[in-house]
Amino acid sequence: MYITAFYSFKRGKEFIENNHSNELKEVKEVISLVDAPKLKNKISEEKTMMGKQLFNPKSLNKEFDRLFKEKGWKVGKECRIQVKTTIPETGETHEGFREMDMIKNRLGVEVQFGKYAFMVYNVAAKMTIFHRQGLIDSGVEIVPMLSLANEMSSGVSYFEQMKTDLEMRGESNIDIPVLIIGVDAVKRINRQKLLGT
Repeated sequence: MYITAFYSFKRGKEFIENNHSNELKEVKEVISLVDAPKLKNKISEEKTMMGKQLFNPKSLNKEFDRLFKEKGWKVGKECRIQVKTTIPETGETHEGFREMDMIKNRLGVEVQFGKYAFMVYNVAAKMTIFHRQGLIDSGVEIVPMLSLANEMSSGVSYFEQMKTDLEMRGESNIDIPVLIIGVDAVKRINRQKLLGT
């Protein structure tokens, strides 16, 4: 896979470069090692693209997990915290867990090739929760560019949409520094830079 774009939320790029340069290097290496064309193995059953070969989010996530684990990152269940709350009105207690995709040296990573709500939730809620639990101080969110999302099942969100919403939302004092990385299966060039405009 190729890194196409970055969005620095709450100075995430600067914070991570200064405090987690080795981990950021590993994140970039993992992205470059994902052989996306091999993972275009899902045959669509959706009416609008019946029979079309698509990138498989589950296969992509498994490959990211494998590659991060090889580099010594905690992955999946190793990054799980228990949560509990009581509802006074009903007297019931709710228990469950929250799980981050990867953690190493206080940097959390989420790989999101799913529905839009999960992307914003990762940055605006989950990373904040893990920060408050003392497990991370910053995060990286790896998401597809629109060009890649167009070759996945419908409803997958993308970098351009997430960047727009985070810019429009603004930053809060409880937010933590996050670097959003937009990835694609092919290398894209900046046509405006190429043309000198």
